[in-house]
Amino acid sequence: MEHPFIGKIPLVEPSRKQAAPQSDVADIREMFREINHRYMVYQPSAYYAAFKRGLDILVSMTFILLVMSWVYPIVALLIKLTSRGPVFFIQKRTGYKGVEFDCFKFRTMYVNADADTKQATTGDKRITPVGKFLRKTHLDEVPQFFNVLLGDMSIVGPRPHMLYHTTYYSQFIPYYNLRHEAVPGMTGMAQIKGFIGEINVERELRKRVQWDIYYLKNRSIWLDIVIIFTTFAQVIGKAVEKKKKA
Repeated sequence: MEHPFIGKIPLVEPSRKQAAPQSDVADIREMFREINHRYMVYQPSAYYAAFKRGLDILVSMTFILLVMSWVYPIVALLIKLTSRGPVFFIQKRTGYKGVEFDCFKFRTMYVNADADTKQATTGDKRITPVGKFLRKTHLDEVPQFFNVLLGDMSIVGPRPHMLYHTTYYSQFIPYYNLRHEAVPGMTGMAQIKGFIGEINVERELRKRVQWDIYYLKNRSIWLDIVIIFTTFAQVIGKAVEKKKKA
């Protein structure tokens, strides 16, 4: 991936109050033209957008009817028997073009005041016993198929972040907001490359953003299918590995 373009904006000395010279203005405009040229998001065809939306509807409806119809009662009962609070955890997240939406998950934590600002960490005492299982198997994210059906999310795309993290990360991660140029997904390029779950160091987040931008510049029907099948293979592989260890 290309290194971020860094341009130096000419500064006017504080003692001078007149307008910036025309040459400085031209330099600034050229800098932004270069940024747009090097990081312009690839705009897919209308055919791709229609196919992707059709695939989202087909997959989400199939999963909801064939899986959620029997998984929901079991998970809901376990959650209710082990902790107080709602079955679903609904959190505001940043979606396409920066528009907020309600992201659905099975609740995996005890009800707490930090849920919308503090990321879950390894050994987090807020996570319930049932929540640990749901997180390890990724069953906690199954309700997001409803988000896909509603059009707030897609099967494939950059993972949506909570509003607090969007505001925080966008202040120091270059081109962070470019990831909002696509509908957020349940899985994505960053996830199949191993950047999933807890963010421990800034470098991990930067790599996630880089892979998200890679997806934006290369997205296609074929790439979406590859990501879907790779995700499925990785989930099955992890399940088999855990079964062997047990």
